[in-house]
Amino acid sequence: MLKKTILIASALLIAIAFSGCSKKPRRPNPLDTVMGQGYDSSSRDEGFNPVDLGSDAAAAGLTSRGNTDQWIDRAQRGVLPTVYFSFDSATISPDERGKVNQAAEYLRNNPGSNLVLEGHCDWRGTTEYNLALGDRRAKAVQNYLATLGISESRLQTLSQGDLQATEGASSAQMTQERKVELLVVD
Repeated sequence: MLKKTILIASALLIAIAFSGCSKKPRRPNPLDTVMGQGYDSSSRDEGFNPVDLGSDAAAAGLTSRGNTDQWIDRAQRGVLPTVYFSFDSATISPDERGKVNQAAEYLRNNPGSNLVLEGHCDWRGTTEYNLALGDRRAKAVQNYLATLGISESRLQTLSQGDLQATEGASSAQMTQERKVELLVVD
């Protein structure tokens, strides 16, 4: 009788112990959200304009491009190096900070120049998410330049998100698409 009681008590304790352990929630895979809700492949390439996103975009600051458009018309690409980011990150890595320092030095030596900081993402994730991530990347570079003494009035940010990304790109190509391009405006 004692053996049965011990066996039943042990089984009950084991059952209680296992019932208290819950599985950790699974983090969503970005590849599961590649197209997002309501994706229409016919509208992805042509006709998408992030400026016309409506009130949600206005609240996020994505529609204030008036001055940026004027700067882009005069911008030069390739004068300063591109700053690259890790997947799903808007943090400037220590390896990339030298490029931002170089941009600050360029602006100090060229007081008539300004920069457009153009944030980009790879094709994974929804268009809306990537526009926001591109904006965070551009703002990270802007904030870093501000800590180096560059006036924010000389800097404009613009998010391209995944609008220029290659869908289905290789891992190496996606690494090159996660960036902020520094466009010089004289």
